[in-house]
Amino acid sequence: MAVQGLKLDRCSLNQATIKKASLATAVSVTAASGIPAIGLWREPVAEVGLGRAAKIVRDSGLRVSSLCRGGYFTSPDGPLRRAEIDDNLRAVDEAAELGAPVLVIVAGGLPRGDRDLPAARRRVSDALAELAPYAWDAGVTLALEPLHPMYVADRAVVSTLGQALDLATAHGSEEIGVAVDTFHLWWDPDLEGQLYRAGVEHRIAVYQVADWITPIAADALLARGIPGDGHIDVPRFTRMIRNSGYSGDVECEVFRQDIWDADPAAVAMRVAAAHSSLVAPFLEPISGGRADTWIN
Repeated sequence: MAVQGLKLDRCSLNQATIKKASLATAVSVTAASGIPAIGLWREPVAEVGLGRAAKIVRDSGLRVSSLCRGGYFTSPDGPLRRAEIDDNLRAVDEAAELGAPVLVIVAGGLPRGDRDLPAARRRVSDALAELAPYAWDAGVTLALEPLHPMYVADRAVVSTLGQALDLATAHGSEEIGVAVDTFHLWWDPDLEGQLYRAGVEHRIAVYQVADWITPIAADALLARGIPGDGHIDVPRFTRMIRNSGYSGDVECEVFRQDIWDADPAAVAMRVAAAHSSLVAPFLEPISGGRADTWIN
């Protein structure tokens, strides 16, 4: 049941935060908590079928903030790389069918036995160039997500917002943007300047929030928490996002075992409360649009 008085108009619950819930349950608890949007993942969508998934979400009245994920296209030329690109073309189609304006892209790590990091990043650029016209025709923005450097070997050869922006702008494609995630970027000493740049270039396609929890979990992928539980100054980060001119949804995306094991409805309510206290107050628009100076 939704709690009265929470400010949730731009809140989105990313499905990863309630990973064990079926798509129908995820949609149900999101709507019941008063959260108006959901970030979808391809795997649970595939479990019920694309058409059925689209109907479930449409009937719920929720909007879709993004679809996760595409990418993982760092393989050298050959059949495997062709399969990677084809999978991303399907992901664009899925996003369009689901009404997701954004397909989140995680670049992928180094291919097995490969140590040539610059070459892998060039292949990311080439893949984006091939996918961009298709995404444009489908009305879907590709949001390249930089991941924390600890994931560079196995998940993402793109580690900083600056790198992601360089790749997004390399081909002059308006349909390539960036995904900004507090967990992955809070450490970056150039974060403020790069967020300002992203705002000037109108490249922020989605904003995701999660906290940084220590000690780091044995599986570093699971080191996230709901905002307020860890070390990240989410209000300050959100003020910078606001000043960039971003006006879209804010997804809470948490990978953590104890949260996955909890009741999805209870998790949704925790997300709603965290958004209302730590995110929403710092999203208030600035008169005249993007700020010319940063307010920290």
